[in-house]
Amino acid sequence: MTRTRFTKGHGTRNDFVLIADTKGELDLTPELVRALADRRGGVGGDGVVRLVPTALVPESREVLAEDPHAIWFMDYRNADGSVAEMCGNGVRVFAAFAERLGLVSFAGGNDVPVGTRAGVKRVRKEDDGWYAVDMGPWFLPGGRPALHDGYDATVVVRGWEVPRPALSVDLGNPHTVLAVAREDLLAHADLTQAPAVEPQPPHGTNVELVVPLGETTAEDGTVVGRVRMRVHERGVGETPSCGTGACAAALAVRVWGGPDAPDTWLVDVPGGTVRVRALEGDRVELAGPAELVYSGEVDLAALVPGAPGTAEPEGAVDPAPQGEEDASRDVVATGAADGDRTHV
Repeated sequence: MTRTRFTKGHGTRNDFVLIADTKGELDLTPELVRALADRRGGVGGDGVVRLVPTALVPESREVLAEDPHAIWFMDYRNADGSVAEMCGNGVRVFAAFAERLGLVSFAGGNDVPVGTRAGVKRVRKEDDGWYAVDMGPWFLPGGRPALHDGYDATVVVRGWEVPRPALSVDLGNPHTVLAVAREDLLAHADLTQAPAVEPQPPHGTNVELVVPLGETTAEDGTVVGRVRMRVHERGVGETPSCGTGACAAALAVRVWGGPDAPDTWLVDVPGGTVRVRALEGDRVELAGPAELVYSGEVDLAALVPGAPGTAEPEGAVDPAPQGEEDASRDVVATGAADGDRTHV
């Protein structure tokens, strides 16, 4: 048997294939990840998220030492098959997936710890249905000189011949943020190829192009900044959204704004809007929607000959909610269930 259940989800249209591997049986090889993420021959997505017990992953010692209650681990892979440390949109969708499976509960305002390769991330569910994630600490790899100068790297976007100054921001994964003067320049920037970054981080970087849109004052008196962003994600290409990228963009603009810059930012991306809030202790919170679109079955052997067996044997937890009409499909042979067809 090589049939495995999956759920398709997205956060501001940054979309993922989610698989519950509660017994740690699925060997998520790079070849299998690429096949699952393929939008023509597989399920399709910007990445693959495996839900697995923390105790069954190599990172278990560090994660459980940080928080022994982080019993579920988000094993995230980029669409090219590479392993990623963290995904801000992915962890929100992971939390919604775990909630649907009945593995976690946000009742009574309870927050849930999630293990990741970038440490434990705590997730809570807000009254409006958004999921808010304490993304943990962030820092400027360039240190005090970068803080003083406002940049520590240069970026060349395709078609823009002159290198432009940019700021490196680390949220457990690397980001390089480039300020763009006008929205029309942002809209027409060519991100079909990865921008050239100097110096290039050892494992590559995500590149965010950002335009500051000004500030407003909320009813409670909170000053809220707003930016518009596009992103080229390493191992994927341009995506409609990137959660850690939104954090990096907001934090970079906050650094450029000086000590009086707002702590709260709305980040507009092609896929929607997320909220970023700078917390005490150089931590940052990301909040936004998480949508589970449909569930089904995929034949791994049809995708990759000789693929490993099912992650969940017959009788295991069903990712589909109770009472939902079966949206199962064989992605090789049949059409998609009703849902967000633009992501298939």
